[in-house]
Amino acid sequence: MSTVLLLEVLGGVSLLTFIGSLIAVPWIINRMPVDFFVQHWQQLAEKRQTHPALTVLIFIGRNTLGLLLVAAGIAMLFLPGQGLLTILIGFCAMDFPGKQHLLQFLISKISIQNGLNWIRRKCGKQPFLFS
Repeated sequence: MSTVLLLEVLGGVSLLTFIGSLIAVPWIINRMPVDFFVQHWQQLAEKRQTHPALTVLIFIGRNTLGLLLVAAGIAMLFLPGQGLLTILIGFCAMDFPGKQHLLQFLISKISIQNGLNWIRRKCGKQPFLFS
């Protein structure tokens, strides 16, 4: 593969990632409930107890989606796009040990809170509750 072709492919991927993040990140943020960062943990524990077989399928799907979003967010730290917010949404989608502590650390940052609520205000949604 020539260097020029490789640069063209990387440029195309960068453009698609940028456009995809401009569409997907606000859509996901606006679909989240206002109390997501307050009530999410209790609701998740209740859902896991009701359908154990479905829980495994959802676990695989959410972790795959979350991993893709985190990877795209890391790339967006160097390319155009909403890197930190995309990483945050990726972590929200995934299930892993220490997730709750990591999200609480990220959400405690005023700049992250302002970014999330700015996107919600632009779409006429109520701001998130963080505590």
